[in-house]
Amino acid sequence: MKQLINVKVQARRQDFADAAVDLLAVGLFDSKSLDPVCRNLDGLLDGAIQRLTKLGDFKAKRGNTALLYTDGRIAAKRVLLVGMGERKKADLNTLRQAASAAAKKAVSLKAKKLGVALHCVMGPTFDYAALGRAAAEGAYLGSYSYDEFVTTDKNKRPAVLTVEIIDPEAPKKAAIGKGIAAGDVIGRAQARAKTLANRPANILSPAALAEEAKKLARGAEGLTCTVLDKKQLAAKGMGGILAVGAGSVNQPRLIVLRYRPSGRHRGPRVALVGKAVTFDTGGISIKPAANMDRMKLDKSGGAAVLATVRAAAELELAIEVCGIVPAAENMPSGASYRPGDIITTFSGKTVEVQNTDAEGRMLLCDAISYADKLDCKIIVDIATLTGSCLVALGRHMAGLMGNDEKLTTQLLEAADQSGEKLWRLPSGDEYAEEMKSSIADLKNIGGRWGGACTAAAFLRQFAGDRKWAHLDIAGVDLLEKDTAFSTAGSTGFGVRLLTMYLVGLQKK
Repeated sequence: MKQLINVKVQARRQDFADAAVDLLAVGLFDSKSLDPVCRNLDGLLDGAIQRLTKLGDFKAKRGNTALLYTDGRIAAKRVLLVGMGERKKADLNTLRQAASAAAKKAVSLKAKKLGVALHCVMGPTFDYAALGRAAAEGAYLGSYSYDEFVTTDKNKRPAVLTVEIIDPEAPKKAAIGKGIAAGDVIGRAQARAKTLANRPANILSPAALAEEAKKLARGAEGLTCTVLDKKQLAAKGMGGILAVGAGSVNQPRLIVLRYRPSGRHRGPRVALVGKAVTFDTGGISIKPAANMDRMKLDKSGGAAVLATVRAAAELELAIEVCGIVPAAENMPSGASYRPGDIITTFSGKTVEVQNTDAEGRMLLCDAISYADKLDCKIIVDIATLTGSCLVALGRHMAGLMGNDEKLTTQLLEAADQSGEKLWRLPSGDEYAEEMKSSIADLKNIGGRWGGACTAAAFLRQFAGDRKWAHLDIAGVDLLEKDTAFSTAGSTGFGVRLLTMYLVGLQKK
């Protein structure tokens, strides 16, 4: 995969005033008094910070920034004030977003070296390793911009951004450095997922996605990649995947990126299952033309899974992880599957197709059954599955459904640590009743209401007795426009969340 910008994050023991960087980012909470770090810098800058805040030209709300030129008073060329909101609401995501805003500003200024002193105002209640991880993740978030196919040199960004997280105390620097090591892996993984999701369908077909998965398996100990093509899918009876991909000249694939740690394994084998529709027209039940270009992002779940499995290998987790990604292109043609068709899935269950735009569950049901066959004790699927979830939760959090209380609690804990928010929704028997068909075992859509819940209830039928959870990321997969923290396009949602879930599972 082409590296869009090479980010290097490191911890440095140094006094803030001595940091010879292009841009030094310091954090301010929305309060009347400055923190000690800002107070010291303010003295060195002849009161420039307080003058700016007293004038009201800078308010320390999340995402707000203000630039000061140092005129040689300190080693840094510029100081960036970064708003962090209310102190009482501060959490790890406060720091992650602040670091992201700083990195984004550094890139826009074409700065090559960014110094970050944002963690210093967070207070003693936070673990320094966690702060280092969040800051490193934020550096990747803010520096990312998808310009892979931009050929002009206008506004060209630097090829490398070096980020130094600065602390004058050696013990803190060591702890921060430990967190940075993990955050560096996770941040790069999320950038990979974003790029895979952002790539257009004429570049990234199911076969091309499979090749990217093979590349991810190279150079990482314990990783292997197996790809099933159309012929092999037919031999195994994976009717759901084959049906969705039937209308396209780009044939479907089932990608299995598997991580087996060296030495002793801890805990159960985990399957991460990700939907990868490389382009979704809706098939015969075709979508409206407006915003159809965004349907290249319907592979976001699969991209998150592939990136997470690679991150698990780089972090050398002691958990065996099977990343299972059914990939297809949902197109209308004379060969497409149709409303009214009855499909026999890999599990043997039959499904009456009532809408070909409910294709994600047709892919996932085969992949979940395959995870069961691989004896994965825990199955977590992630997909841009339903517009209903977007209607219910908006663009701020993903839907979480499952059949095991402990598993859903662990995922909610990982959501808190990662800043990728989840909200629990039901998917019980009453929703499963709506998915029963009079002419097959199941139908692929329910009634008008509760579409996210009925879709999850459908998937639940294929998990057997395994512990299973479903993440519906429709809505959180996409930023429609630039924010203070990120650029428009894929969010890479799920990589931080799933990685932190696996890290937590290893510790149990």
